[in-house]
Amino acid sequence: MNTPKLTLIGIIFIFTCTHFSYSQEIRPTHFGDGLLNIMGKDSTWSMKVGARMQLLSNFSWTDEGQSKFANPEQDFLVRRARLKFNGFAYSPKLKYKIELGLSNRDMSGSSEFTGNTPRYILDAVVIWNFYQNFELWFGQTKLPGNIERVISSGNLQQVDRSLLNSRFNIDRDMGFQLRHHFYLGNRFLVREKFAFSQGEGRNVTQGNLGGHQYTSRIELLPFGNFVKKGDYRAADLNREQTPKLMFGTTYDINNNAVKTRSNMGSYMSNDIGFHETNIYTLFLDLMFKYRGFSLMGEFAHRDAGEPVALNSDNTPTGDVVQVGNGLNLQSGYLFKNNWEVSARFTNIELDMEITGKNPQKQYTLGLSKYIVGHKLKVQTDLSYLNIDNGLNELMYRLQVDVHF
Repeated sequence: MNTPKLTLIGIIFIFTCTHFSYSQEIRPTHFGDGLLNIMGKDSTWSMKVGARMQLLSNFSWTDEGQSKFANPEQDFLVRRARLKFNGFAYSPKLKYKIELGLSNRDMSGSSEFTGNTPRYILDAVVIWNFYQNFELWFGQTKLPGNIERVISSGNLQQVDRSLLNSRFNIDRDMGFQLRHHFYLGNRFLVREKFAFSQGEGRNVTQGNLGGHQYTSRIELLPFGNFVKKGDYRAADLNREQTPKLMFGTTYDINNNAVKTRSNMGSYMSNDIGFHETNIYTLFLDLMFKYRGFSLMGEFAHRDAGEPVALNSDNTPTGDVVQVGNGLNLQSGYLFKNNWEVSARFTNIELDMEITGKNPQKQYTLGLSKYIVGHKLKVQTDLSYLNIDNGLNELMYRLQVDVHF
């Protein structure tokens, strides 16, 4: 199914919902609160329909030595274009979320393991609050990994996520999640998250090739909840009136993984099928906000039992697990006129002997104007990438973000 057909289906669906308005209540919405906000007349279901797009321009130059940048490249693209449906079915305790990606980058990655079709589906998950503070999730959605990945791409502080995220994140997968939270005293909040998933990423139709993936995460919020879930929204748009802090740690085991980055990256094929190895990923992260100031920090570590993919005769296939460490520090200050300045430092050190990749350091300065919070904003940033014994790079980006 191509993009025009999928778009047509979405339009037909929306107009069908509108046509049958006699059986439902369509509530008026404000900008950024969805295109449609529908409630069944018997209050047994609801649906909010939203859309968003990110329009990106990107310019880069390569350092040829002596700080002389040359070889300019530029591109303009629709970075993201998405449709989102969420609400509850039968009872407010049974929620659902569907998110579809329509941009080329959202759909890319098709292979024989995804039925040789575009990967339209980002999220398709049901969430059942079956007892007190317990929730059971089933479907395809983000695993409880590093905080930067779980923050929506529409709620970022800079144009896009860091190099740490692109090298180490565990992204989306299909499976079950169990989530729970409780308080220690009046304010100290503890959140626990556990996931059991297929271990090969999103939209896979031909699995399970290796083992399964097991993810555990715990979050500690000593000063209580952030305003309006601000711990999972970059920038302190709510201007927290008291200090808010979250510490999080995630440990992920992908048993007999067949991809170079756990459930991400390329498949490690060999002469008898696939190279399988246990891959271990650790994340430590924090989020702090207070009166317009925000600080986010992340550390990532990845290891593997047999990181070098081998054939049956023990000769290397050329594929290796991307083992190593990453550090990302990011901070910003939001002025009262809703302009924000931000800075980011990222350090990537993959195991040189295994991966053959040199250490990288990236320095980024960002400027954002939040017109209607994260729903309508303009962001720009300038990055300098330093690669040991390699070609350095200067990159400038400008992006417009619109959410309906």
